[in-house]
Formats: sequence, structure tokens, C-alpha cells
Amino acid sequence: MARVELRNVRKVYPGNVEAVKNANLVVEDKEFVVLVGPSGCGKSTTLRMIAGLEEITDGEIYIGDTLVNDVPPKNRDFAMVFQNYALYPHMTVYKNMAFGLMLRKYPKKEIDRRVREAAEILKITDLLDRKPKALSGGQRQRVAVGRAIVRQPKVFLFDEPLSNLDAKLRVQMRAEISKLHTRLQSTMIYVTHDQVEAMTMGDRIVVMLDGEIQQIASPLELYNKPVNKFVAGFIGSPPMNFLNGVIHAENGKLYFVHESNRARFEVAPAHQPFVERYSGKKVIFGIRPEDFRENPSQKPTEGKSLAANVEVVEPMGSEIYLYLDVGGQSVTARIDSDKEPEVNTVLILDVDVSRAHYFDPETEKAILLQ
Repeated sequence: MARVELRNVRKVYPGNVEAVKNANLVVEDKEFVVLVGPSGCGKSTTLRMIAGLEEITDGEIYIGDTLVNDVPPKNRDFAMVFQNYALYPHMTVYKNMAFGLMLRKYPKKEIDRRVREAAEILKITDLLDRKPKALSGGQRQRVAVGRAIVRQPKVFLFDEPLSNLDAKLRVQMRAEISKLHTRLQSTMIYVTHDQVEAMTMGDRIVVMLDGEIQQIASPLELYNKPVNKFVAGFIGSPPMNFLNGVIHAENGKLYFVHESNRARFEVAPAHQPFVERYSGKKVIFGIRPEDFRENPSQKPTEGKSLAANVEVVEPMGSEIYLYLDVGGQSVTARIDSDKEPEVNTVLILDVDVSRAHYFDPETEKAILLQ
């Protein structure tokens, strides 16, 4: 069984630098879990503690039913794929993939079977006689993954394996690794700073910031129900917009009124029970770029519109990204490309208030989830 569990795991470096704070996580057998967050958030340190490459300061790590705190890396039955591929330059692709099995004294026939089987899966059979210097970045990455596959480990660990590839190749390799997980049915833990990678690959995503786990959820739950402002802003591309303002009660309804008075949104009926306790108080209003629509008449719709200065227009083919200014706050909108607005004009946009998010300005926690 390849279940991985972290119980109250901490990592403190000299100088009392706490890189990971009280991490609790269960990765189920055959699950694909992605650790995501900005640089320095503790995600790679967490992965390296699972691998045994970093000693933990406090807590317990289990692989299956075995406590592995004091188990050396070579006995933890995992295979790791690194950011820099870590291939031996003097060895052929075949020998790079076979080397770990040779050290473990596997029979030659078994090594050959595993190497060729992995090469077939990754479509690198014709590269087995080449050396790494004769390979492209994408081919080297496939070899590094192949070296992990031949081990047939309980757990695969990926530490930002695609960050050195160009954008097109990253998209291709994301799909290849996802297909590989489906085919191998293995437990995989994957670290990245790229939230698009996380959203497209993970069964569940672990969002980290400053050494702390912020939220663990499926991609759609993270996107639709972020627990705080950081998760809301980190997950999604372009990121969620945030506007500062006050909740105002009027004629039995609640409204969010932007501090510049250039936006006034009615609080959706389903949201009112959560937001009403903030009547007369400051809140942060969140809305995603795709939840804007260009107002056809360019006359404000009561409770649904904002007026914004168009600063930058980015045509993307089927859609347009607008970078706007609303009373000194930056807003990004994603609209259909029927008509391209002009820069330095005022545009009226309608907002789908049923898709809005609200955050407490002090705790930054999501009000609709409290």
C-alpha cells in the first residue's frame, strides 16, 4: 500500500527559520497530489522530507503503515524526478535508466525488460543508445521519468520537473505525466509553483504559503470555494480581482459599494445570510476575470455594474484580456472578442454577482464559508 501521511511535521533550519509549520497531509494510495505555492513556501522542503533527503524537526511521516522518520532514503521505496533531470552524462539512456536496478543486483533479463517497457511507454525506444548531451530538454525529462518508472516504486516524487522546458513542451509533458499516472496507477506527489500545472494534473491540490498548508481540495473546489484571499488570488489565471469597499443596507437589500463609488454591486440572495453581519463594515470583494460582461448599452445596470478606465487591451484570439483601473485599483476582465475596446476610454462592465466572493479585511478568510 502506497499511502503517505504527514502528522504535525515541522522543519526548522538554523537561526530558527521555520520552513514547514505543523503540516498534516494524507495522500491516499494511487492518488495524484500536487503541492503548489510561491517560491519559499516550503513545498520542496516537504517533498524532500518525505524522501528522507531532509531531516524533520518534529512530527511523523508514514509510507504505508511504516514510520519512516529514521529510515534512510534508499529504503523508503520511492523514485524521485528532479528539476535538473540529474542524468549521468557519460552513460547512454539505457544505462541511465538501468543504473538503479544494476546497483540493486537485479537479473540482467529483468533489467532489460523493465527498461524497454518504460522506454516503450515514454516513446524513447529509439534513444536508448544516445547520451544525454545528444537529447533535447523534453527527451532528457522523459529519460528521467523512465529511470523512475523502472524502479516500480510505491511512490513517485516530482520536484518541479517541467520548469526547465519551454511553454509548449510543458503543456505536452503535463499531459504525458497525467496519462502515465492513469496507466501506472501509482501514488504520485508533485511539486510546482505553477498553478496551471497544479489545476490540470492533480486529483487534489495542497496550497502552501510561508510553510503552512492553506487549503487541501480538488481543483474545482479550490477554484470555486477558496478558503482565504491568498488561495483565491493564487489559483486561477488571470488571478481573481479584489476590490475594497463597504457593505451597505438599503431597502431590505445589501450592496457592496466600492470605496471610489465607481462600483455598486447587489449582494446575491444566496450570499446575504453570510454577508449581512458585515453591514456597515469594510469587506474585500472578489470576482474572477471571466465573470465580467461588457454592458451592451454602456449604461450602468443597477447593482451589477462598474465603470473602469481601459489601460491595456490584450487580444487573445477568441477572447480579450482587459487591464483596467477602478478608482486606483487594478482589475482584469476577460471578455469575448466581438469588439476591441479602445485604450484610455471609460468602459461599463456588468458583473455576475452570483459568482462573487467576499473576504474579511482583517483575517482575509472567505466570508461565504464561515
